[in-house]
Amino acid sequence: MGSLGHVTPASMSFDAPLPLRSGAQLSNYTLVYETYGRLNADKSNAVLVCHALNASHHVAGTYEGQPRSEGWWDNLVGPGKPLDTDRFFVIGINNPGSCFGSTGPTHPNPATDRPWGADFPVVTVEDWVQAQARLLQALGITQLAAVLGGSLGGMQALSWALQFPQRLRHCVAIATAPNLSAQNIAFNEVARRAIVTDPDFHGGHYYAHGVVPKRGLRVARMIGHITYLSDDVMEAKFGRELRAAELGYSTQEIEFQIESYLRHQGDKFSEYFDANTYLLITRALDYFDPAREHGGDLARAMAAATAKFLLVSFTTDWRFSPARSREIVKALLDNRRDVSYAEIDAPHGHDAFLLDDPRYHGVLKAYFDRIGQEVGV
Repeated sequence: MGSLGHVTPASMSFDAPLPLRSGAQLSNYTLVYETYGRLNADKSNAVLVCHALNASHHVAGTYEGQPRSEGWWDNLVGPGKPLDTDRFFVIGINNPGSCFGSTGPTHPNPATDRPWGADFPVVTVEDWVQAQARLLQALGITQLAAVLGGSLGGMQALSWALQFPQRLRHCVAIATAPNLSAQNIAFNEVARRAIVTDPDFHGGHYYAHGVVPKRGLRVARMIGHITYLSDDVMEAKFGRELRAAELGYSTQEIEFQIESYLRHQGDKFSEYFDANTYLLITRALDYFDPAREHGGDLARAMAAATAKFLLVSFTTDWRFSPARSREIVKALLDNRRDVSYAEIDAPHGHDAFLLDDPRYHGVLKAYFDRIGQEVGV
């Protein structure tokens, strides 16, 4: 399998307002995106990859002059890989509200000329899909061969199938759910409280104070990271291993290696992620619930979908468990839709969707081979 090598992001600005589910709107905005492979003559080989919570448009390849800048799904997308860029034209789009280039809280609010901060409007999964659809329309792509996403990206893929059923042939939703459980919302709320109670948060307008609520971001990331791993992986990797030879009898210092690991992850995250973006994205996760408009009946909600589906889940993913994917599968089967489902026995928890697993990648490769045959690439 080859590498995409160096890639370069592009951007596109829109002057037509983007109405949001909240009733607010973005009067104008910019989206950052990357593409890999070549769009064929009839534009039938395009695949949109939707990103998860802390990812971006940078799906695959590297940035010149930036070591260790591989895209977040570089193991999946590229020449000869399961999503083969020798056959497909792959697009990654950074969503509005993000801190990776598309218009978000760090950008100027046209009404004040100061950073949006906490005044950036609440965005939903449905809003993101509307923005993505506009960019694809501008690229002249009227129908996607597939929309692919994992976790929060999987929710976007599902939303595509419901909002624009005629604009995608296949929906590939991995390690995702039709909505968040109360436990998942609870984790998000604790993370948000950690951020907004940081003394450096300043009501979300910390940019004006020249500070970043790093303490809150660290804790938020530590909470999230725990939920991305399985108990077995944590036990195998860290167990009760101590950092020093003897107990220090301290409540403040690091005693166990797992504490050191979580603090390291929190520190890294607080250096590159924006706190307001974290609040917006976790709220978008909370709100996603296509069945809500149908009295809680997911089968009625999924009746609007006409695409063919592949759902993939992982046995040790307790954040978005296989049972949540099976809810989607059942709702699709209730509507007699074409759906394939793979439940991968993997030890890695929710993060498994980002990792190399021959069975998982084999399923995706076989499915994209099928899509390739359909669209003639």
